[in-house]
Amino acid sequence: MCLINFHYQNHPIYKLIVVANRDEEYNRPTKEAHFWEDEPMILAGRDLHQMGTWLGVTKTGKFAALTNYRDPSLPVAPKSRGEIVTDFLTKDLNPEEFIQLLKENRADYGGYNVLIGNGDVLYHYNNVLDESNPILPGTYSLSNASLNTPWPKVTKGKNTLQQIVTDKNGLFKIEELFEMMTNHAFASDEELPNTGVGIELERLLSPMFIQIPQYGTRCSTVVLISHQNQITFVERTFDEGNLKFERKFEFTAK
Repeated sequence: MCLINFHYQNHPIYKLIVVANRDEEYNRPTKEAHFWEDEPMILAGRDLHQMGTWLGVTKTGKFAALTNYRDPSLPVAPKSRGEIVTDFLTKDLNPEEFIQLLKENRADYGGYNVLIGNGDVLYHYNNVLDESNPILPGTYSLSNASLNTPWPKVTKGKNTLQQIVTDKNGLFKIEELFEMMTNHAFASDEELPNTGVGIELERLLSPMFIQIPQYGTRCSTVVLISHQNQITFVERTFDEGNLKFERKFEFTAK
């Protein structure tokens, strides 16, 4: 994932509201969201190159999502970051125990941020900064730096999500969440971060929805977990910027 906006524990209907975009090379083989044949408790898309995932939930209500940390000077690491989400969703560890495991093995993976938990507890961990944060009630955004780093798309995503979920007594529509993630607007050069990739690429990567040659937003995902543990998972898949199809799943976590 390259942008995860989420609202936690401060809504009359939902414990957790997530709306996220996954940005990736167009030719990287990917399977859309489904319950995995080899891990039937997991609902997630799947990277068919390394067989991991970027965002998923389980039938018991566990949730995890990951973004890369953008810094081309970081060394190449031996393991795929997609393993991290899969491991949390499959291991019998609570978030604190799992973060301790990540800390002990932080050099095994390239730079990343991960959100792990469920509707009742949620944590953020960044392996480059080696920082972990219990998430307090509120609205957040996470891209390729750290939690709420004020990149233009992060600030825009956080503010837009907060407005959507607090207006009209919280009675928003899922379509509003998807619509906010289709924003193609580029940030001004003065607002751009300096992550070491050069000003032209920083500009191309600045929209919430990315569409450039060979790379861009491959899918948008909405995850809703209600106070009654009802989970709604909706994924829209894109082909070079064009909507390809939508998949929707609804179930009660047990």
